[in-house]
Amino acid sequence: MNLVFDLGAVLLTWEPVALVQTHFAPHAPTAEAAHALAARMFRHEDWLGFDRGTHSLDDAIGRMALRLSLPAQRLNEVLLPMGERLEPISATVDLLAGLRRRRDAGEDLRLYYLSNMPAPYARVLERRHAFFQWFDGGIFSGDVRIIKPQREIYALLAARHALAAADTVFIDDSLANVLAAREFGWHAIHCVQPGALPAQLAGYLPPVGAPLIRHAAAG
Repeated sequence: MNLVFDLGAVLLTWEPVALVQTHFAPHAPTAEAAHALAARMFRHEDWLGFDRGTHSLDDAIGRMALRLSLPAQRLNEVLLPMGERLEPISATVDLLAGLRRRRDAGEDLRLYYLSNMPAPYARVLERRHAFFQWFDGGIFSGDVRIIKPQREIYALLAARHALAAADTVFIDDSLANVLAAREFGWHAIHCVQPGALPAQLAGYLPPVGAPLIRHAAAG
């Protein structure tokens, strides 16, 4: 079984509304306004292009500041160190550690990540978090200039690691990304509460102690 993890809001904290409330409160004085501003900041092409690697953070900040009348200096202070701000979600990291142990003990499990993540943040995360060494492979959108839910990014991970669709489970907090994975032929879990993920995943996992049948790409 191949398990493919999203990172933000699954393995790493990502709370855009809280970020807006903390750092841009004068521009979002109510909870409703904070939700709206977070959507306008992070679901727009200004940010998605940075995720995709087609423009830089400086470009994203300049565009965002102009479009939303936000202070560019404050945007830079908040967004430049974002790779340092994303902290592990303990429940999911503990789950991943357990899956790693089962894999290393010989069970039929392979672990991957598929993340919309700008390359500058990705390099920081790789350096900061040892759990990236537990994966058998993965893709950051900023490295390949494709983002979820584009079909091509799912296809690229599948091709790189010879992932059979029927044996692949994708986990993401974004419903759009989950639906795209299902359309691609993968099983998929919509993870809205990381603490509930072990129970959601249990039905897909092989029995404890099942013998390993290596996938072609694993060598």
